[in-house]
Amino acid sequence: MNGCGNEILVVDLRAATGRVRPEAARALAARTETRFDQIMAIHRPATPGTDAYVRILNCDGSEAEACGNGTRCVVQALSAETGRSRFTFETRAGLILAEEHADGTISVDMGTPRFGWQDIPLAEEFRDTRAIELQIGPIDAPVLHSPSVMSMGNPHAVFWVKEDVDGFALDRFGPILENHPIFPERANISIARVTSPSSLTMRTWERGAGLTRACGSAACAAAVSAARTRRTGRAVAVTQPGGTLSILWRDDDHVIMTGPAEWEWSGRLDPETGDFQRDAAEEREIG
Repeated sequence: MNGCGNEILVVDLRAATGRVRPEAARALAARTETRFDQIMAIHRPATPGTDAYVRILNCDGSEAEACGNGTRCVVQALSAETGRSRFTFETRAGLILAEEHADGTISVDMGTPRFGWQDIPLAEEFRDTRAIELQIGPIDAPVLHSPSVMSMGNPHAVFWVKEDVDGFALDRFGPILENHPIFPERANISIARVTSPSSLTMRTWERGAGLTRACGSAACAAAVSAARTRRTGRAVAVTQPGGTLSILWRDDDHVIMTGPAEWEWSGRLDPETGDFQRDAAEEREIG
């Protein structure tokens, strides 16, 4: 499946006892047909009152705490199976509520942002995380500098620019910044540009996945950071290479992300090895 071009493998393990091994994830990511940004592995509920426990893996086999675009894909898959529209999932980042609307779009409550340096986390104290001391390039003429940093269940750094976001070599800067010592758990690195009081464009280098066409939690982080630095209001359309997401930072501090999901194809895989077999039916789309 994909959410705004964010390539997702939804793996249903509710009837199984195992889990997708990191080696299997890397094997799947290495193949053209199964290449993905994140795996959303659906397990039986671990907590009463929830519909499933969702374990998230990046293409390098590491685990992620949150994936908004992947969550929308899980919702669409389970909605098609059950006829239901509302779900509660448990992840490493906590409980996530999501709902499919009549028009096929899906809203995900991404929870509340965290701004404290120790909560992101950062390796050293910054009293104001709206702009921290971090740059790439020459000291007297940095290419990128002073990012807004925060956590949406996973760490994010958003560099604000006035130029076209496509004009920056994020494929070169991304790995350096993701692994910068200031981020002890690594970080998602985004370049964002405000285009109006209610819109912005951005690109993201995802922690453990690299350049992706979309990142839901990064879109939330950019929208919240834009409002927090008074660049925009609290309702923002965030355009990424794969499409546009609507982000609302509500007055109760919860961040609501709304966007589409698409079903590309289905099959069966071995979560131990990554071996897979595609179903005979051709590609189909839902929503």
